Amino acid sequence: MVEKEKIRVMLVLDSKLTRKSIFEDAGKAIAAGIPSIQYREKEKSAREMFEDCRKLKEICAGKALFFVNDRADLALAVGADGLHLGQDDLPLEVARKLLPNAIIGVTVHNTEEAVNAEKSGADYVSVSPVFHTDTKKDAGMQVGLEMVEKVRETVSIPVMGIGGINAKNASRVIAAGADAVSVVSSIVGSENVEEASKKLLEVFE
Repeated sequence: MVEKEKIRVMLVLDSKLTRKSIFEDAGKAIAAGIPSIQYREKEKSAREMFEDCRKLKEICAGKALFFVNDRADLALAVGADGLHLGQDDLPLEVARKLLPNAIIGVTVHNTEEAVNAEKSGADYVSVSPVFHTDTKKDAGMQVGLEMVEKVRETVSIPVMGIGGINAKNASRVIAAGADAVSVVSSIVGSENVEEASKKLLEVFE
C-alpha cells in the first residue's frame, strides 16, 4: 500500500492556468515540501508531452513522486512513479500489466466506483469533485464532503479529495475522512507558488 505521507498533497500541473511554467511551478512546490506532482495535459502532441514528462521526472527525482495523468504509455516511457486514471481511461488491470511497480490511483465519483477500483488493485482513490471547480470542464457536479465520508467508510485504501480544494477548505476534506488532497488552481494560479504550497501543507501540521 502507498505511504499516505507521500501523496498527502498532490499538485496537478496545468499549462493553461500557470502564471509562469509548469516546470517552475513543480520546482517551487517541491521546494516548499509538496510530496507529489502530477502531469495532466490534454492538448499537446505525444512528443511534446513526452518531453514535458521527461523534464518533470528529472525535477522530481529524489525529491517528490512524479505521476502522469491518463497516459500509461508516457508513464512507462519516462519511468514515472505513478499513474492516475479516470473512469474512461485504460482499465486499471491493463495499466498494472504495463506498470507493475507504479502507484496507480483512480478517480471515483461514488462508492460503487471506489469499491471497483479497490478490487481492481488501485493504490488509492480520488473522490471528484468534492467542491465546484472550473479547472476541469468535464469534472461533473460536485459530490460534496458526504461522498468523501461514504468512500472512506467503504474502502481500506487511501482516499484523496480533488476539486475546488484550497488552504481554506482542505481541513474540512481531511475531517471528512480523506487521507490526502489534490489541488490545481489554488497553487498554480497563485502569484507565489511556494507560499501557496506551504499554506496548504500547514493543514496537515
